[in-house]
Amino acid sequence: MQDQKHDKSTKLLWLDLEMTGLNPETDRILEVAAIITDFNFNEFARYQSFVYQTPEVMATMNAENLSMHTASGLVERIKVAPNEQHVVSELEALVQQYFNGEPAILAGNSIHQDRRFIRHWWQPVEQLLHYRMLDVSSYKIIMQNKYNIRYPKSESHQALEDILESIAELRYYLEGAGVQTVE
Repeated sequence: MQDQKHDKSTKLLWLDLEMTGLNPETDRILEVAAIITDFNFNEFARYQSFVYQTPEVMATMNAENLSMHTASGLVERIKVAPNEQHVVSELEALVQQYFNGEPAILAGNSIHQDRRFIRHWWQPVEQLLHYRMLDVSSYKIIMQNKYNIRYPKSESHQALEDILESIAELRYYLEGAGVQTVE
């Protein structure tokens, strides 16, 4: 494997997962969306899929997540969704096609949480990822706490909409917030 520490990455793999809960040991993935961009946020590809989970898995979901995912329509959509292995294979093929051997840098809000699920459940995808990640929530911490700049989010809890918001949020921080940077 190439030296990832000094590589010159050219693209980002924006990703968001919706899950039955937050513990990758016991909870499962219900939806995935991905957008591949360059560092100027030019989009190359999109992917979205719901992930079938058995009624037994769905029965373990806590009341808060069940309410949220029922309201968004996700609970109904996963009943006729492709199986998990099919979704993993499609996402793996997408990453291979657009990153062409370059390790994919995951990007998104609190992306470490999604990475935990990928590492646990989707090893073929994990193998294609760079060890570094671009976490928009790190920017959020600085912008809110140091500069009192807030980005309004809809909190839709739908994977594709959440990614689009994450991209817009990072653009806002980098381009539109008017924060002076030190060169």
